[in-house]
Amino acid sequence: MSKRNSAAAKTAARERLRAERERQAKRDKAKRQIIVACSVVGVLAIAGGIGYAVVQNSKPSYWESAKDDKLVAPANTTGTNGTTVVLGKSSAKKTLKLYEDPRCPICAQFEQTVGSTVKKDLDDGKFKIQYIGGTFLDGDSDKSGKIQIGSRGEGSKNAMSALGAALNVSPEAFLEYKTALYSAKYHPDETNDKFKSDDYLIKVANTVDALKNNSKFQNAVKNGTYDAWALAMSETFNTNRDGVNGTPSLVMDGKKLTGSDGQNAPMTVAEFNTAIEKALKA
Repeated sequence: MSKRNSAAAKTAARERLRAERERQAKRDKAKRQIIVACSVVGVLAIAGGIGYAVVQNSKPSYWESAKDDKLVAPANTTGTNGTTVVLGKSSAKKTLKLYEDPRCPICAQFEQTVGSTVKKDLDDGKFKIQYIGGTFLDGDSDKSGKIQIGSRGEGSKNAMSALGAALNVSPEAFLEYKTALYSAKYHPDETNDKFKSDDYLIKVANTVDALKNNSKFQNAVKNGTYDAWALAMSETFNTNRDGVNGTPSLVMDGKKLTGSDGQNAPMTVAEFNTAIEKALKA
């Protein structure tokens, strides 16, 4: 082979190699563009997903939005937002404040054991009762005088709203319904948020003569007529000035009524009778 032919072959080979490198470079560039484009789309999709999730998560829950609903106070209430609920004979000179949470198991125990004695004293005019309901077992709390909705359920709030519907019927219906909700037959375990069900609350209400098949009461429960009121009542509980932070709590003339331990509410008839007589004489 001549040197000339050898040089030409080498030149041709270099040209083929250069062309191949250019084609490979173009393929690599195109590949990078596709990867970048897919990455951008992926990032946008992720960002969009995150944005959607943020929007969804930032949407208020039903009860969060209920705070801003127009408040409808039940009949038989007074005070700011109708959160003053006083029951009993107007002639009674003293008032017993009763703090309860609908889901509270200790409240259920108190009502089942001492409730009938409290009701008899109320009917006899020994004292009036001011009912103050809380919803802290739902995880609700207070921040700067404004209720913060919790994440442990909604049964306390829903039952409070239903109690408002019963109070709108009559004070007697309210008291009988409260007794039924706390009864051994219908009060659920604390871990079972059964009161979140309107149907269950109506089922319990059908054991109360004034509420049985009462369409006005049932519509108020189903429509959440007193939901905003229930939250306002809970806020009243959270901002109380009696130093109450648990239920049940009984207060008269600014002093807590306690049982034999000197700390907790009286949980027997004997303890209650001792505590109330002492408070009435003070």
